[in-house]
Amino acid sequence: MPEALEPVDESFDSVLALVAHPDDLEYGTAAAVARWTAQGKRVVYGLATSGEAGIDTIDPEQCGPLREAEERAGAAIVGVDEVEFYGFPDGVVEYGLPLRRAFAAAIRRHRPEIVLITTWREFWGPGNPNQADHIAVGRAALDAARDASNRWVFRDLGLEPWKAKHVFVVGSPNARHGVDVTAGFDLGVASLEAHGEYLRGLVDNPMSDPREFLESVARPTGSLLGAKFGLSVEVIDL
Repeated sequence: MPEALEPVDESFDSVLALVAHPDDLEYGTAAAVARWTAQGKRVVYGLATSGEAGIDTIDPEQCGPLREAEERAGAAIVGVDEVEFYGFPDGVVEYGLPLRRAFAAAIRRHRPEIVLITTWREFWGPGNPNQADHIAVGRAALDAARDASNRWVFRDLGLEPWKAKHVFVVGSPNARHGVDVTAGFDLGVASLEAHGEYLRGLVDNPMSDPREFLESVARPTGSLLGAKFGLSVEVIDL
């Protein structure tokens, strides 16, 4: 049997979420964001790409602005009004110094206590490979959380160093902590539903019913927390 999850320490006031695409945060994490913004915490979203390669039937030039608008709408539902896009190319993001630099700059500007990322590991679980952008972005975001605290790294940014307290990794096979997202679950569902054009454009769409899909993930995790719905988190202490 899976081991019980320990509730994350929520004695923080600010979060910067760094992910690859519009919709990455809406597959469960947004419900935790709704919980945190309801507690008065400040949450900012930073996205490496605009998701312009994500809908097969829409050219990237039209798709990027559409998906940015959907992401802003979904973020607003869970109380986030600051959403940034860093302009890296969707589908072919490469790990490297430009990506680390962009993330380190965001961390130094926003000065969060928590940097929230999705896992960079090659597999979500047995037989379920991660996507290339997620791997590159997750790894770069983790490294940038350390880069941002070193004043001699990326000196040209002209920003004072900042050390976050923790990195929260969502989707990690090594998660030992969790967040009770029961109270924010409905808002999390609505946040995913805001990505209507994207969901309709998926070739093999497992989210024909966003609520059913999110419940199928959140309910088993919640049971490990003694809650109705939960989000598993790997906590990395910086």
